[in-house]
Amino acid sequence: MKRHASAVWSGDLKSGKGRLSTQSGVLDGNNYGFKTRFEDEAGTNPEELLGASHAGCYAMALSMILGQKGLTADVINAKAVVTLDEVEGGFAVTRSALTVRAKVPGASEDDFKEAAEAAKTGCPISKALDIEITLDAALED
Repeated sequence: MKRHASAVWSGDLKSGKGRLSTQSGVLDGNNYGFKTRFEDEAGTNPEELLGASHAGCYAMALSMILGQKGLTADVINAKAVVTLDEVEGGFAVTRSALTVRAKVPGASEDDFKEAAEAAKTGCPISKALDIEITLDAALED
């Protein structure tokens, strides 16, 4: 399976503008730029999209692993906070902090924690990232 996305950039780094599009059309010429990435201007940026990818992949992987244990989640709320740091030679994504809260009828705390850890290392986006990945996982009533 292959998926694609594209970016078009015009201008210099600080005043230039870009547009992001995806194969599915969910993003279709969505604006991004220096201020949406490094300041607080509304709009998207690569790190936010990476976080969405990681959280979505993780939630699906956790659902699969729970299913292998005969468990079905009522809800899995996953969040990924991606950190962009200045490092020697420029900037780099250095960390993704996953947080998950889930309602899983019949799951023990141990079964859930085991599944949550397996999803952290097993989801394809985690495997693609060569960065620190942390996990804060908890069951909710």
